[in-house]
Amino acid sequence: MLIIALVGLAGLAGLVSLPWWLPARVVALRVRVFERINGDEGIPVPGDLVGVERFEEVYAHPAAGGRSKGAALSDLFWYWLSPGPEMHQEHLEAGDTYDAVARTTRRLLAVRRAEAEELARRCAGRALRDVRGLVRLRDLMIPMWAEFSYELVFGEPCPREARDLIAANAEDVAGALQCTRLRHMGRRDRLTAYLMRNLHRVRVPLPEGLTPRQQAYYLHGAFCTTAVVQLSEAMAHLLLVLARHPEVQERARTGDDAYLDQVMAETLRLYPLFGIAHRVTTGDIALEGSGTIPAGSVLCFNYPAFHHAGCPDPDRFDPGRFDGPDAKHLNHIPFGVAANRPCPAWRLAPIVMRVVTREVLGRYVLDSSVSHTRSMPHRGPCLLTPRGAPHRPGPALAYLRARDRWEDVWRSLAQLVLGTYMVWDARRLRLCERHFASFETFGPEPEGSHARHRTGHRP
Repeated sequence: MLIIALVGLAGLAGLVSLPWWLPARVVALRVRVFERINGDEGIPVPGDLVGVERFEEVYAHPAAGGRSKGAALSDLFWYWLSPGPEMHQEHLEAGDTYDAVARTTRRLLAVRRAEAEELARRCAGRALRDVRGLVRLRDLMIPMWAEFSYELVFGEPCPREARDLIAANAEDVAGALQCTRLRHMGRRDRLTAYLMRNLHRVRVPLPEGLTPRQQAYYLHGAFCTTAVVQLSEAMAHLLLVLARHPEVQERARTGDDAYLDQVMAETLRLYPLFGIAHRVTTGDIALEGSGTIPAGSVLCFNYPAFHHAGCPDPDRFDPGRFDGPDAKHLNHIPFGVAANRPCPAWRLAPIVMRVVTREVLGRYVLDSSVSHTRSMPHRGPCLLTPRGAPHRPGPALAYLRARDRWEDVWRSLAQLVLGTYMVWDARRLRLCERHFASFETFGPEPEGSHARHRTGHRP
């Protein structure tokens, strides 16, 4: 009986301790599985060949401009972004098509500052109406930025149908990217169909030379996926930082925009929206004193590693890093490098994020005790207490802390299983490889011929 009791106690102790050791082990296993499936393609930057001091130089090199063609890693990103990854502005190769869609994007984003601020304020007001208590910050932000992006494109208030379609698509893409759910292609296809029915209502002329489906795919990728997901992730990171640092939150609430800008900059330093950006070299890149990167190489630019390098105590959140002349010496490229397709919204995003943050801080006190990582798979659990209401966050924070640890157990296991399946499925479908092989053999596909294996549809 004593042995049985001891075994039972040992089992109970192991079960109770799961949140403290299992997630990290599963994450390490997932990394090894991904490496085995994806192989060792890619030159890490910064790394042994290209150090931190040459990161931006190599990133900006004209020969580091290939986007997808020739990289097996592209199959995975195309899989996550399908349908229409071949029309996604980030993944288009240089040429007339890219130039045309980039011009259209600039026109759609070229709104006066006052108009952008007012639009963000209206969208935030609607999203925050009657919200209080425990929320997931990313879930709260996605419908708001769905409305915002819709109005940028169509120049009119966002119908409920459009908001729901865009939000469902963004949630699906974000969940797949973080390996917490499989893709639901039906949600994405319904958004494509809606966009095709409404192309005539876009407020600027769409790129010429594209079929209607290609035009819909362009809007789908640039404004209904990337814009909504990235803005929602950025705001969730920013609000979670404020929730976890009450003194910073209070100063941001009562201080000027300069301090809030420092908070945003430090947030994007610690939690950059880009993890690894891969580029395929279209020519040789000579490295003075350390050899040459040959044409056809896959460069994997690691944003988090670059942001951490050369920064004292890099894991500590400190907005003061960006106060004063030393800030210009920090490794900090939250919107990319100007010479190599920076984020098209590099000017607009900080403006509207500042407005939304002011709206949230004007209405609520934020509290959270959950972990904070760059990928934020828990979607940012947070307690929102209306200002002026009794503020007693203690029990809620204890609950959040315990729930987050236990959720991390099943979430890490789900990421292992779902992530492994999706990486395998992406390598099986080879969407990017097949696209370029088909294009070179047969030329552009005619309208209506989007084969399932090319767009990544699954039943």
